[in-house]
Amino acid sequence: MSSTMHLGLFVAANGHHAGGWRHPYADIKNPMDFGLFKEIAQKAERAKLDMLFIADKLAIDDNYGGSFDMTVTHRPSLSAEPMTLISALSAATERIGLAATASTTYHEPFHIARMFATMDHLSKGRVAWNAVTSTSDAEARNFGKPQHLDHSTRYERAEDFIQVVKSLWDSWEEDALLLDKERGVFADKYKVHYIHHESPWFNVRGPLNVNRSPQGHPVLIQAGSSGTFRELAARYAELIFTAQPNKESAQNFYADFKSRVEAHGRSRDDVKILPGTMLIVGDTEQEAREKERYLESLIHTNTGLAFMSGSMNYDLSKHPLDGPFPDIEQEIRGSRGRFQFVFRKAKEEGLTLAEVARWYITSRSHHVVTGTPQSIADRLEEWFKEGACDGFNLMAPYMPEGLDDILERVVPELQNRGLFRSDYSGTTLRDHFGLKQPGNKYSEAATQRI
Repeated sequence: MSSTMHLGLFVAANGHHAGGWRHPYADIKNPMDFGLFKEIAQKAERAKLDMLFIADKLAIDDNYGGSFDMTVTHRPSLSAEPMTLISALSAATERIGLAATASTTYHEPFHIARMFATMDHLSKGRVAWNAVTSTSDAEARNFGKPQHLDHSTRYERAEDFIQVVKSLWDSWEEDALLLDKERGVFADKYKVHYIHHESPWFNVRGPLNVNRSPQGHPVLIQAGSSGTFRELAARYAELIFTAQPNKESAQNFYADFKSRVEAHGRSRDDVKILPGTMLIVGDTEQEAREKERYLESLIHTNTGLAFMSGSMNYDLSKHPLDGPFPDIEQEIRGSRGRFQFVFRKAKEEGLTLAEVARWYITSRSHHVVTGTPQSIADRLEEWFKEGACDGFNLMAPYMPEGLDDILERVVPELQNRGLFRSDYSGTTLRDHFGLKQPGNKYSEAATQRI
């Protein structure tokens, strides 16, 4: 484990708390306003954060009652396309990393390999790909499919997809580009390779028409908690985003995942784990708690029902709101890992469907830390030093005040304690996270033949 933690910023145009956009101090913006994102990115870079993270979903949730009414009415439901956004942000920033989400279910490997390699060049080595499998039938229907792939099948496709992308990133060796005017040789043909990938999912010949990027491979992120996810990510991922609501669950996940990484012949330090963490900051503990309660009062129950239905890929409208939370763990077809805690909490505490919906939508099972900058730093330090994480993917409850509280009050407290950097020491995202440059399988094969 590093002696200093890593901090990413999980970007949301109008904040992450379900009631945040309604807060009187929230400055609500059109989520397509580039000026908003530029301001967020530059603030985060001044605070020396490792990276910005842009999530994505390829639909507006309409699982609840077969309609998008609740989603559109009660919660901001627009989101900028991540690759387009980080392309623009790369020109507005210099050092901070830029992570974008792209689905392995509704894209093709060549597109993803080409886009992220290009962005890695344009940003001078600051890009990461968050590889997700997507979650819902609403997404499937936007791509001509009647329903989303089942959990195991979409992870089978994801593994094959990642293998193709990595091979394409290797298809140009690092020194293949010669640009030799005298001899009239643009590139060394012996260092550009077909990949000839053939499998039940993909038949891709290659090579990529983008040369090897500054990081070799853009950093690979995966997000989740389920057992299937853990096995795939332990083989390939370099950063992990996960939803862990308390320290015990985070420690269990951390220990289990790091052991899986080692079982696959990798070093524990080859992968960094950053749980999503929402910070609600006050001048006093009482003020922070009052702020939290006020935010919760702004939540509409239907917001939680619609969001949970979309994430579960299951229509919760068929169950009574004031009845016990239904026993549907084996029926959901969307996200699985993060709902294991939800099902257990509902059963142990005897919660109704409405109570679970309001609790869940507050943070979506992420860790919430409420307090003064000092007490929040205490909690983050405790998690970091007690084997729960390598850092945090920070979530502002509302904008811009909630973000400013984090960047201008909590981050300086962590810096004063020597827990977080005061300046960047490298230029690439791999530098920020201490991740090694990946080898090239074609270069390595040639070396072995000598």
